[in-house]
Amino acid sequence: MKYDVIIIGAGPGGIYTAYELQKLRSDIKIAVIEAGQPLEKRHCPIDGEKIKACINCKRCSMMSGFGGAGAFSDGKYNITNSFGGTLYEYIGKKRALDLMHYVDAINLRYGGEGTKLYSTAGTQFKEICIQNNLNLLDASVRHLGTDINYVVLQNLYQKLRTRVDFFFNLPVHSVHVEEDGYEVCCDDRTFHCKKCVVSVGRSGSKWIEQVCHELGIGTKSNRVDIGVRVELPAVVFSHLTDELYESKIVYRTEKFEDNVRTFCMNPYGAVVTENTNGIVTVNGHSYEDKTKHTDNTNFALLVSKHFSEPFKDSNGYGESIARLSNMLGGGVIVQRFGDLIRGRRSTVKRVEEGLVTPTLTATPGDLSLVLPKRILDGIIEMIYALDRIAPGTANDDTLLYGVEVKFYNMEVEVNEHLETCHKGLYVIGDGSGITHSLSHASASGVYVARDLLEHI
Repeated sequence: MKYDVIIIGAGPGGIYTAYELQKLRSDIKIAVIEAGQPLEKRHCPIDGEKIKACINCKRCSMMSGFGGAGAFSDGKYNITNSFGGTLYEYIGKKRALDLMHYVDAINLRYGGEGTKLYSTAGTQFKEICIQNNLNLLDASVRHLGTDINYVVLQNLYQKLRTRVDFFFNLPVHSVHVEEDGYEVCCDDRTFHCKKCVVSVGRSGSKWIEQVCHELGIGTKSNRVDIGVRVELPAVVFSHLTDELYESKIVYRTEKFEDNVRTFCMNPYGAVVTENTNGIVTVNGHSYEDKTKHTDNTNFALLVSKHFSEPFKDSNGYGESIARLSNMLGGGVIVQRFGDLIRGRRSTVKRVEEGLVTPTLTATPGDLSLVLPKRILDGIIEMIYALDRIAPGTANDDTLLYGVEVKFYNMEVEVNEHLETCHKGLYVIGDGSGITHSLSHASASGVYVARDLLEHI
């Protein structure tokens, strides 16, 4: 099975690589190999009734399949170089932003028309945050919503399926260098190609480390973000979310001078679980369709941890904390903020009597038994800091779900073309450790497609 280009992974990076390749060259053979399911077959068995918690499926449909881990996210495309990755360090700030705007235009063309582009430009909240020792990062944010994001992905797949060969439920085991290209080995078949683009996302972190080791590709340790997902009444943050939708706010703690940041804000949304390599953590969704809105807003509070020599396994550190949470709570733990600061575990009765109705069924417990003290102290400080700009954040009944962990792949050594030391082998998207967002991952796919066509 011979192709001009093989793309490993059908997440945002892989999708936009394929899109740009078929758009610019109709004469080349392209294959996309994906370990997960097609979009229409991606379903989480948790229904809240018969199945209330993660059952550890062989392959998590929330994390893998067409659309990648972002398929069931709330579809936020942050158009900025201030966060979401370091793609601009390789291709330049202007080009990175231009490519993100290009991806945004495609999303609008394939079902996202009518969705709103929010911006921090000229907002009064920048000054208010500074006055309270908080930093609001600059960005433009296109919010598609979980529902519209799904429609966009459906339409893109229908566009690509007649021009690109898709292979689903087919994990790739290894990649080998050949004289005229690459051999891609799966369970029962082998593929050959001239150019290979690896875009395996966060769920492929362990696999890409193995491939880099086998092929002698350099890597360096990255960070891990550890924290909780906060859920509170939507009215508490409505003055921010109505204008900005997604507000990336950073706070530097007084006690340890660590940076704590808000992440993935979901106005009128719901808290959900996700499974990464058998570890159950939390995330959040929100919908564009107002009939699917809840009364709550949720967002993550994350503390970034970078490690120095000799320790190199930042993801292993995050996994150990998440596994401890799973051990104590049988999955995700939820705790009232008031119980946390009083040093007591939450109970079913206390949660049920609170002002906030949980949108996720989780086990009431004590997060102080899971999170390291330094991280937990930073999160508590941040909640009190946010309470100054959004009174009610530090309410006793505010819910904290734990743990939320953002695993970042080892940063793969690539050049300004996002190409490894092996000519024609590219590593892009969140699997590269360079991008950490839908917009950056998608932009990296477009960039590599244009680059490799110059040499094919």
